[in-house]
Amino acid sequence: MKNGIEVDFLPVGQHKRSGDAIVIRWRENDEYKVMVYDGGTKEYGKEIVAHIQKYYGVDHIDYVVNSHPDNDHAGGLAYVLENMSVGELWMHRPWTHSAEIRDFFHDGRITDNSLAERLQDKMSAAYALEKIAEERDIPIIEPFADCQIGIFKVLSPLRARYTTELIPEFEKSPEQKKSNVIAEGLESFNDTIKSLAASFVDKWNFEYLPETVKTSAENESSAILFAKVNDKGFLLTGDAGIKSLREAAVFAQGSGIDLPQEVFFVQIPHHGGRHNVSTETLDLIIGKPLSNRGQNPTRKAYVSVGREAPTHPKKVVTNAFVRRGFEVAKTKGQSIRYHYNMEARDGWVPLKYVPFYDDPTEAEA
Repeated sequence: MKNGIEVDFLPVGQHKRSGDAIVIRWRENDEYKVMVYDGGTKEYGKEIVAHIQKYYGVDHIDYVVNSHPDNDHAGGLAYVLENMSVGELWMHRPWTHSAEIRDFFHDGRITDNSLAERLQDKMSAAYALEKIAEERDIPIIEPFADCQIGIFKVLSPLRARYTTELIPEFEKSPEQKKSNVIAEGLESFNDTIKSLAASFVDKWNFEYLPETVKTSAENESSAILFAKVNDKGFLLTGDAGIKSLREAAVFAQGSGIDLPQEVFFVQIPHHGGRHNVSTETLDLIIGKPLSNRGQNPTRKAYVSVGREAPTHPKKVVTNAFVRRGFEVAKTKGQSIRYHYNMEARDGWVPLKYVPFYDDPTEAEA
């Protein structure tokens, strides 16, 4: 049998909020492997288990990956760990690094234990996964760059950056957070004025996705994964922002991976938000825009969006992927699937892809 892969994006977020739950099965050397990459919110775990049992016919998951500790990615994995046989759990455990990072906190009273407890409390959904895995003797491994999860290589984050830069940002004081929100709000306001002017002329040969955007340290800690099945590359990004996407591009290049040439399928980061991608960063990870609008798209980009999410995905973001030769599909309350050298499913209809919007301000039909 030929090597193959199927990627299912499940419809997390039935209302205005979005989440991520991605289930992947691949066939290599006549052997099937199953991976869950994020599990959506707490109530969605049952849907993941039911999906795997119905469509894959198994009760075992080889790899469960929590890309980062946000509740809309970690919450549903608790039910998965409790109700399925699991080979390995891949997740970051920032509380285990408290001794390494304590000096980054300007608080003479803080101890390793108190810092660990603060991180565990802040990231309660992810910490719950650790406790369940320990109770069920499931090995826990942290997904740092150069780790291998089945056929997937981790491209980001680098371990040193995670511990010295990202974890301290998780634990900013309320005062620090407030001052940052004000500063970023002013920057965001100025950026919004510029982007509104640009949005009316978002033609094929013009793109306004600036480098000044920022996302949270938690999002930037997302484990970015890449796998190659025959000649097709698959890139999973979680909620990563431009810093981590750039880090992934540099690490991939050093590992002999040419992402712009090899990526065939990509997860659009953070539900298609504007604060996670820029023109220059997209050029690095998936290549530059096509010169001819009439060229047929040859690649796929999927995005997880709540059924009633009012602002996701941003049209300027989906436009950027369409420009680069991708057909863009979104969940919006339905499961969507890509399959290569795998069997078709009864009842699953062809996808409706997102068009290119000459006017990204107009309402969708």
